[in-house]
Amino acid sequence: MKMYQSILLLTLILIMLMMISFLISKKSILDLNKTSPFECGFSKMTSPRMSFSIQFFMIAIIFLMFDIELTIILPIINSIKMMKIYEWLKSSLIITTIITYGLLHEWFNGMIEWSK
Repeated sequence: MKMYQSILLLTLILIMLMMISFLISKKSILDLNKTSPFECGFSKMTSPRMSFSIQFFMIAIIFLMFDIELTIILPIINSIKMMKIYEWLKSSLIITTIITYGLLHEWFNGMIEWSK
């Protein structure tokens, strides 16, 4: 019997919390512009098939690549305590060489330029 009372009490508390959050989050008609979707600076009133520069995607991909590379580089700093200095230098040099090669490849292909 005690278990049923606690479940009933918990259910009532959850229902009250849901009702309170529903009442608090009521949107008014005045907030219509604030709740409209706004992505990448484009108005939703324009054609959805309007194309824009592929350079936006290239910059995003480059950002993701270097972000992932940063997550590879950061543990190298802590790994110096666990590795021999020769092994640490060798692995650090290999990773740095790969990242530098990627940067030079993007640079020579003109992917890093903002405007052409």
